[in-house]
Amino acid sequence: MIEKLKSYEERYNKLNELLSDPEIISNQTKFMEYSKEHAWISPIVEKYKEYEKTIKTIEDSKELLKENLDPELKEMAQMDLNEAQENIKKLEEELKIMLLPKDPNDEKNTIIEIRGGTGGEEAALFAADLFRMYSRYAERKNWKLDIMNLNETDIGGIKEISFSIEGYGAYSRLKYESGVHRVQRIPSTESGGRIHTSAATVAVLPEAEEVDIQIDPNDIRIDVYRSSGPGGQSVNTTDSAVRITHIPTGLIVSCQDEKSQLKNKEKGMKILRARLYDMYQNEKDSERAQERKSQIGSGDRSERIRTYNFPQGRVTDHRIGYTVYRLEEFLDGDIEEMIDKLIAEDQARKIAQGGVD
Repeated sequence: MIEKLKSYEERYNKLNELLSDPEIISNQTKFMEYSKEHAWISPIVEKYKEYEKTIKTIEDSKELLKENLDPELKEMAQMDLNEAQENIKKLEEELKIMLLPKDPNDEKNTIIEIRGGTGGEEAALFAADLFRMYSRYAERKNWKLDIMNLNETDIGGIKEISFSIEGYGAYSRLKYESGVHRVQRIPSTESGGRIHTSAATVAVLPEAEEVDIQIDPNDIRIDVYRSSGPGGQSVNTTDSAVRITHIPTGLIVSCQDEKSQLKNKEKGMKILRARLYDMYQNEKDSERAQERKSQIGSGDRSERIRTYNFPQGRVTDHRIGYTVYRLEEFLDGDIEEMIDKLIAEDQARKIAQGGVD
């Protein structure tokens, strides 16, 4: 670990030189590239300097305690030593986390797709609850949310929705939400007062740029049709809705949220790029399937990850065995604590595996 930290410190010093070089400053592409690297490496180097300073305090305190000191000075030296030894453990843990291999997608914006699963109309209503939960969370984080495609039911449920969230760290925090979310409650349509179990599937995809995924225009077929609302009624007099089929993979994306056919096509292509990028990433990661099985947020969307139990007012995440008893606040977007717990558990597992990503 120390060797790696020393190499980061050397790189940090080199980056400071490069960012002061007039030639680099005049080259915006290079300057942005080095600035981004500098911003990422700076906190690691600062933490390493704090670590080195604490090691020096330990060494100096031990040397002082060997000398013939008066009781008061000896007590102060012992206190300094105890404090520094406590701090060094904390700093070592923090540095281990900082040195974990970085997910290259963490800084990307994200596209989230929610689909009502088993449970019919109740599942669609739960999908709408989940969408509201993520919308409220995005508001709390000052992230921008944009609905890309929406298929509603007659009573306000959601059969399927795709939306993008733009903001710093959006994918890095929301990626743990991929999977099957289960709800247990008495549906408003249930006259007998019986508790039903329904489910909705959440897919969290890193937004892919054109440089990440290049789509050959010959590989896609675009069909246009009229937008429809709940119950299938036409809500548009022009063929503005777009269906994009990626012929090699069979992936189909529909987009009808905008009144403009061009805007629907742009949004549809954005969703298609994200799905293809995610698919290729999963294929690449299948070689490391065993390692990923033990990690959280591996993208397995068939996995039941969380239960929302209304009679007991609780939300339980099954991956980490963590429960909160404030379901209403949770569904109102207060999910930060759960996400923090998932990130901490994921980091702990990676450290235990020796930093396997």
